[in-house]
Amino acid sequence: MAKAAEKIREFRAEAKFQRTSPQKAKLVLDLIKGLRVEQAINTVHFSSKRIAPVVEKVLRSAIQNANYVSQEQGLDVDVDNLYVKSAVANEGPRMKRIRPAPMGRAFRYQRRLAHIVVTVAEKKAPVTAAGETETVAAPAKGAKKTATKTAAKKTAAKKAPAKKAAVKKATK
Repeated sequence: MAKAAEKIREFRAEAKFQRTSPQKAKLVLDLIKGLRVEQAINTVHFSSKRIAPVVEKVLRSAIQNANYVSQEQGLDVDVDNLYVKSAVANEGPRMKRIRPAPMGRAFRYQRRLAHIVVTVAEKKAPVTAAGETETVAAPAKGAKKTATKTAAKKTAAKKAPAKKAAVKKATK
């Protein structure tokens, strides 16, 4: 029971006051939520968004925080077993700016800033009553797809003749 009560540690990193809107940062962060750390780094590394290098830097910082804390506190944290638990972009302060407008007027606009927070945690395998880790087999991908495709074809086949028959009756 002592192992079941063991708390799963979370490690986080923040990048504050980033010059992008939170909406744009969330586009990149949504790509990596729930992924394993190495897959998340690859995904962000090859993203074409301007904020992607910053997100990659924050993600690497969270991994290093996990590594550092595990060494300092003597915890047994497997860095290869980490995953991105949460990745959020919060609203930062807004910078008020003025843009010149025709006839001596001025328009106000706001430059948005974002606080990016990435949290990583260690993924634990489910433990059975005997104390052994249990591996859960995923269902075959091909079987699920073919079942949905055949069902879609059947419904489409039923609808098509009904439409043609209705058209023929209207023309006669």
